[in-house]
Amino acid sequence: MIDHNIVFSTKKEFTKMSNKLSSIINPEELLNIKDSPEVILIDARAGINAEENYQNEHLKNARYVDLNRDLATVENPANGGRHPLPSLQKFSEVLSKVGISPSSHVVIYDDKNGSNAAARFWWMLRAIGHEKVQVLNGGLQAAIQTGFPVSSELETFEPTQKYTVTEWKLTQADIDEVEKARNNEESIVIDVRDKNRFDGLTEPLDLIAGHIPGAINVPFSENLSEDGFYKSADVLAKKYTEITGAKNPENIIVHCGSGVTACHTLLAMDYAGLPIPKLYVGSWSEWSRNNREMATIKTE
Repeated sequence: MIDHNIVFSTKKEFTKMSNKLSSIINPEELLNIKDSPEVILIDARAGINAEENYQNEHLKNARYVDLNRDLATVENPANGGRHPLPSLQKFSEVLSKVGISPSSHVVIYDDKNGSNAAARFWWMLRAIGHEKVQVLNGGLQAAIQTGFPVSSELETFEPTQKYTVTEWKLTQADIDEVEKARNNEESIVIDVRDKNRFDGLTEPLDLIAGHIPGAINVPFSENLSEDGFYKSADVLAKKYTEITGAKNPENIIVHCGSGVTACHTLLAMDYAGLPIPKLYVGSWSEWSRNNREMATIKTE
């Protein structure tokens, strides 16, 4: 039987959390709780025109967070990748700005089935110890199809008092740890980008195409069914248990292009009742800018 209460609670150990919410909430479930004062609905769409799209139409009462402005500190991609984590102080300010308090039940959605920053915000909240956070299964489109009301009005709300943030509690890997892990039989490095990017056939975002030698490719899109919803917890548990084997979760490192879509797979594993592995935030965008060994399907 899968224990759905296992998570990393510190950088060194796991702990069991009682009454833990599922990481995923279905649209029908959200409809039932949408008027609860504890529920804070967050639109985390990212990319070109994301905020404009939010302003044109969003789920009613949703508040917007911006990937580059709120969920990252974009500086030098060679040092931390394209979307390094913001400082704890900055993240604390972001949470207070959008009205999130330690008691809030946060539900996050985007328009790319969780991969377009919803899962990243989920991971960040879980990483500071906030347990009452879920990602909307199927995202914006599924909620609208279910009958969730939409709005083009900018939501008004009161910022909360300072949300004290002391540390990132979920484990992370840096570039040097990834270097060691890729040659270690006790470790596994998972790249969740699509196969063409992994194989080095195309690279739409970073300077060089390819992948970290020794990494395996498990595209995050495989977490989803054809209808755009997450596969069942049992299916995901079987899949990732077969991939990772008996490896210690601290020896499992997940990455993508810049530490965003990797969180989609971390979310899937948590939803499946598995421990959350390490996130390599810098991902390919950092690795490929640091004169590290690189591979394509032709060189392996």
